[in-house]
Amino acid sequence: MLKHNNMKKLLISLLAVVSLPVAIQAQEYVATFDTQKQYDAQYQEAKMKYAFESYKGSHKSWHKKFYNELENLLGLTELKERYKNFVPKAELLSTEDIGFATRERWQIWTEPTMIIPMVITRPKNCSGKMPICITPQGHNKNPEAYSGVISSPADSIAVATKDADVALRAAKSGFIAINPTTRGFGKTRHPDAIRKDRPHSCQYYMQRGVLTGRNIIGDRVWDVMKIIDWALTNLPVDTSRIVVTGNSGGGTVTLYAGAMDRRITLCAPSSCFCSFEASIGTIHHCPCNHIPYIMDLCNMGDIAGLVAPRKLLIINGDKDNIFPIGPAREEFKTTKAVYEAFGVAENCEMYVGDGPHRYFWAGFSDYYKRHF
Repeated sequence: MLKHNNMKKLLISLLAVVSLPVAIQAQEYVATFDTQKQYDAQYQEAKMKYAFESYKGSHKSWHKKFYNELENLLGLTELKERYKNFVPKAELLSTEDIGFATRERWQIWTEPTMIIPMVITRPKNCSGKMPICITPQGHNKNPEAYSGVISSPADSIAVATKDADVALRAAKSGFIAINPTTRGFGKTRHPDAIRKDRPHSCQYYMQRGVLTGRNIIGDRVWDVMKIIDWALTNLPVDTSRIVVTGNSGGGTVTLYAGAMDRRITLCAPSSCFCSFEASIGTIHHCPCNHIPYIMDLCNMGDIAGLVAPRKLLIINGDKDNIFPIGPAREEFKTTKAVYEAFGVAENCEMYVGDGPHRYFWAGFSDYYKRHF
């Protein structure tokens, strides 16, 4: 029996070797190099193991297995094990009366060596358990712009024309608004970036992450998770209304945080949603958007599907030139299919605003009022 099995393995190996030249000969060779054709070939070869529309198991099986593998790819499995006994702590630095609310500046330790500044805006006329809205920032130079803190003419324009003061608007709507500095921005920049007045240090974080097995998106999601840990212990949080929303790079953090942290009851990423190949895989973006091997698992619509059955609002601009609306609409069909499989299609919506790469408060506000 042993000899028979060994012979069988040998024959299989020989057949593989013999068939190899045939497979190679069957390939078509391009006459001239074309970058787009090379990119397209790579995308077609992506395994997309958890592409929802082609997954063979049940939607619940898809959800469980995909969650576990994405958690591992983001480095969160390792972080949870490494810091399983870690308790985040925060320190209040200052308070400011802004009329309808108190603006507090804090710093929170999300790792023993990672200190994240955050602005908390607390409405004065509210009592009891309150909804919280965490607003990860995007690639803007001023980490406090979301809280309505103006430090430049560019901030004023962004607030006036792009709803960039999303945390301040949330506080005015009755949320305790938590505006954390995204890792790699503000005081968490590399000293060289601070000295040269560069807006962020995403490249530095990516370099070290590649060498040490860390992922900057996973690290930023970890920061959001630790902020929620701290808030649940130190703030009067209504756990049925834990909201995360942010724009651009902050939208990316929002999307992955919503997929990974089931305590988040509404995930509302803005100006970050599209297929990978039509956005961050083709159009120039900051390297912090990229996760090695992500397309071996999925596309962006599948990641958004992991938020199911919780509430999800995808926000896009119809004139966004780095997350094109056509491919974004197509990708959203995958997300909607996941929600339909869970029987909660009404929880998943896409708002398309009339404008470019920006936040659309009207879309968020309307969804929240209808669902909460």
